[in-house]
Amino acid sequence: MSIRVAIFDDNKNIRNSIRLLLDTAPSIEVVGVFSDARNCVNDVLNCSADIVLMDIEMPEISGIEAIKQLKKEVPHVQILIQTVFEDDDRVFDSICAGASGYILKNHLNTRLIDAIQELQTGGSPMSPSIARRVLNLLQKSAVQKPEPNNDSYNLTAREKEVLTCIVNGQSYKMIASDLNISYETVRSHVKKIYEKLHVASLTEAVALAINQRIV
Repeated sequence: MSIRVAIFDDNKNIRNSIRLLLDTAPSIEVVGVFSDARNCVNDVLNCSADIVLMDIEMPEISGIEAIKQLKKEVPHVQILIQTVFEDDDRVFDSICAGASGYILKNHLNTRLIDAIQELQTGGSPMSPSIARRVLNLLQKSAVQKPEPNNDSYNLTAREKEVLTCIVNGQSYKMIASDLNISYETVRSHVKKIYEKLHVASLTEAVALAINQRIV
C-alpha cells in the first residue's frame, strides 16, 4: 500500500518540485498539494493523508500552528517539517507542537523520500545539523545527569551501536550502510531498542540515551 502524502508550502515552485520528486517513488502517492494551511485539518481528512509535509513559514497561519491543529484533530497523521530554518526556537517549537521529523529544504533531493519512508515505519528523521541542535537542546535542558544506568536496559552490543548512530542523527539507510546490515535489520533493532527503553519515539530514545548516558 502506498504512503499517502499531503504537501503544504506557499511556494509554487517548491510544491511542484516536491511533487515531481515524490512521483518518482513507487511507494509514495501525493494525495494533496496546498498553498496555505488555513483549512489543514479538513484538507488532510479529505485526502486521507498518512503523512503531512509542512513548511514552517506559511501565510494566514504558521506551520507550527497548523501542526498543533493537526495533532489535536488527527493525531494519527505523521508530520514532517520541511524548511530553510534551523534556529533553535523553531526546531524546539515544531517538535513540541508534534512534528515527528525535521528536514531542511536543501536536503530534499537527497533525503526526502527516505525520510518519508522512515516516518511511516516509526522513525523520526532529521537532517544531521537539526539532530545535533536537538541533542544540544536536550543537553542544555538536563538539570542533573544521573549515574550511568546501562545494565538495567539490557541492550545488546549491536543495539548500542544502532542507538549511538541514532543519537548522531543518522538515518536508517546510513546506519545500515555503516554497520553493514540491511535496512530491515536496522528497523528490527530500533523496535527492540524502543521496547527495552520503554519509549515510543526516536526523540524519546535519544533523550533517554543522553540523560542516562546509555551510549
